[in-house]
Amino acid sequence: MTDLKNKTILVTGASKGIGRAIVERLGQSGAYVIAHYGSDRAGAEEATSDIPDERKLLVSADLNDLDSVEALWDEAERWRGKVDIFVNNAATMMWNGGFDAPLEDWDKVWRDTLNINVLGPVRLLRRAVRHYRETGGGVIITLSSWAAQRGVGNPDTIAYGASKAAVAAATQSIARAYAKENILAYIIAPGVVRTRLSEDFARSQGGEEKVTQSLAMGEWVSPAELANLVNFLSTGEVRQLSGATLDVNGASYIR
Repeated sequence: MTDLKNKTILVTGASKGIGRAIVERLGQSGAYVIAHYGSDRAGAEEATSDIPDERKLLVSADLNDLDSVEALWDEAERWRGKVDIFVNNAATMMWNGGFDAPLEDWDKVWRDTLNINVLGPVRLLRRAVRHYRETGGGVIITLSSWAAQRGVGNPDTIAYGASKAAVAAATQSIARAYAKENILAYIIAPGVVRTRLSEDFARSQGGEEKVTQSLAMGEWVSPAELANLVNFLSTGEVRQLSGATLDVNGASYIR
């Protein structure tokens, strides 16, 4: 088992889906886990239930509020004096922002999506980079999406795809700019993952069976598989992989 003892890891969006699987896996590897959640504290508590109290910290923050974002990093850093790994996972997907939507809906979806998926996360990326430059390095892992490269299947979610491309590009820029300062940055681009968001997407595309038939392996990505990848990247053992985008979609989209 990968040993992450004495590593302090901040994971955003830890109460459900991919984030929940990630904190569960990191806890198994002995990490000190800071589990961020928005409003679902019960979900965050359940996700971290197997992690001893001394190795976990649950922090609520609204990524749509930049003051709350700054307070999240402050509390994370204050807990043990250092954050070694930042897992940039939290995101939202809204379904009423298509080209036929009223203009006020279109604008709201873009505004909220960019705030939660880009502006909040890049504030945390900024804090991570500044912190790592002071402490001698660290690891950033951004959860993007294959939608960042291939576009979304449902144009109602165009803002989501654009936001995932933006945060991926920001992470790549960090990798290039700060590689010599021991800051490693990776992007994971999943395909269709077994989460509530993907299940909602499948309904918009004609149902799960139709989506599953379009996949090369005929199966969805499990959150646990992504968690295992995050767990490995957290070790920093493959330094030359920094800057890479890791496609996890079962050969359904190869570029």
